[in-house]
Amino acid sequence: MKKLITTVLMLMVTLQLFAQGEGSAIADTLAGSEKIYVVVACVGIILLGLLIFLFSIERRLKKLEKKS
Repeated sequence: MKKLITTVLMLMVTLQLFAQGEGSAIADTLAGSEKIYVVVACVGIILLGLLIFLFSIERRLKKLEKKS
């Protein structure tokens, strides 16, 4: 029963996200002044850094597992 209630609540939250209309003023402003590319580049760099960090941790763990 808890899973059903949680699923229904999550669906209701998702429907609220679609109720925002055509577009937000922030997105229109960023796209209009071409600053959106800077935002996308920053997000990409952050994600790339996180991926590199996670892969390096995975390699270290594999080395430790081979030792033991």
